Amino acid sequence: MEANVMEFLVEMTTQVPAGTTEAAVDDIRTREAARARELIADGNLLRLWRPPLVPGEWRTFGLFAAPDEAALQEALTSMPLHIWRTDKVTPLGPHVNNPAAHG
Repeated sequence: MEANVMEFLVEMTTQVPAGTTEAAVDDIRTREAARARELIADGNLLRLWRPPLVPGEWRTFGLFAAPDEAALQEALTSMPLHIWRTDKVTPLGPHVNNPAAHG
């Protein structure tokens, strides 16, 4: 990874508004997947994880890369699900015991 790029762990929690049709949900999920592929191609989205969920809960952990938090926010707000989502961003720093740093 380039020295001027930071990594961010983002917990994304989505709340679909009551009364939203299944067709609307399917449409936005399709657009979200397409946008995620674009962010991957651009090097902004590195990885996604799905934590254990309770019924009706949508949560995802994402590892993102961006030059700064403003660029990260631009990437996050470009995602269609952002209209229903709250994001908790944690900037990540290097760790001296990171196995990747020793390989």
